[in-house]
Amino acid sequence: MGLKTEAEASGTVSLRAEVPEALLSAMRGFIECHPNWDQYRLFQAALAGFLVQNGVQSREVTRCYLANLFPGQNSFNQPLLANEPVRRAAPIRRL
Repeated sequence: MGLKTEAEASGTVSLRAEVPEALLSAMRGFIECHPNWDQYRLFQAALAGFLVQNGVQSREVTRCYLANLFPGQNSFNQPLLANEPVRRAAPIRRL
């Protein structure tokens, strides 16, 4: 067993995909209007969002989705602990 590459150690892989010109054009337009986004963040958010919305129940996928939508929240980027409890939102109190 050799040394892990930086990508393997971080849990990321490189992905190459062919997309229709219309999607590429829309992506470029979005990134030009939103400079805090790049093609990597946009693709990760789109893929994770698709998986979450279509029933994938993985805390890692959900965290990836949220980390891309809310990059300032460092808690989404921290590694999951094996026995980390599920945090539940406080119930909404009606006035």
